Amino acid sequence: MRSRCDAPGSSSSAGLLDRNIGPEPRAVSRRRWLAAAAGACVWPAAARAQGSGGRLDRIRERGSLVVGLYHEMPPFHVDGRGIDVELGRLLAQEMGLKFSALPFQAGENMNDDLRNMVWKGHYLGWGPADVLLHVPLDRQLTQANPQVQVVAPYYRERVVLALDKSKLSRADSLADLQGLAVAVAGQSLPGWLLAGAEGGVLKDRLTTAFPDGAAAAKALLEGKADAASGLASELEAVLAGDPRFVLQPLPSPRAPRDGWAVGCAVRQDAGELAAALQQAMQTLQASGRLQAIFAAEHVSWHL
Repeated sequence: MRSRCDAPGSSSSAGLLDRNIGPEPRAVSRRRWLAAAAGACVWPAAARAQGSGGRLDRIRERGSLVVGLYHEMPPFHVDGRGIDVELGRLLAQEMGLKFSALPFQAGENMNDDLRNMVWKGHYLGWGPADVLLHVPLDRQLTQANPQVQVVAPYYRERVVLALDKSKLSRADSLADLQGLAVAVAGQSLPGWLLAGAEGGVLKDRLTTAFPDGAAAAKALLEGKADAASGLASELEAVLAGDPRFVLQPLPSPRAPRDGWAVGCAVRQDAGELAAALQQAMQTLQASGRLQAIFAAEHVSWHL
């Protein structure tokens, strides 16, 4: 399966992640190593959008916007809370609709997620949603999935490194981490970058038994590591404001320098819905409400 650490531009089957550069091993997953069948679990409030074809008039007749949310993706969605949950609620409100969440476990790759959650639905009978949040805006991904369009970008993710300043205040290269205990989710892009750095010299110093970067950051916070790597959103949600730590870009030439933007995926033929989501997102950004959602989770907003 995929990890949210996969990033656009890889040579995977989806043409990108396989959260969230360069050729990437199959072992790196897009969201989490979880059974896809668990995705059948949805919140009681979730409605089915199947058969609507993304038609805005049918969505308005139903009265609710069905929003696909990735399970267990801190700080965007954990146990019904997080940035994407609040964003979905505000988007629906801005469009004059009720919010109906459809959480799911990630499939084997982004192609599976887009098929199950955007344009077809899962063979077990759930989905699709009207819109799936947290989909990378990537040309290769959309070329591989012509049934889908990704609109309304709302955040730019990055790979970062957090350091205990009493051990090291800056790393100009990954070689500077030699001798430090480094926490990172093994099945993630940061984990892959660190394990392969400098011919693998850091492997013996890595602790990789973490489900995500937020858990790795907690290990650093608790003094169980000297450094941690993950996505900026994951590490900031845990460490932001603590003067003992410094966050910087991961000093790896293989990490995406400018990160990657994520947005909203809808069916290719859902032009009115795409336009409505774009307008709603622009309104939320102009009013500052989009940025406030991130600030509430201690995540600095970038786009």
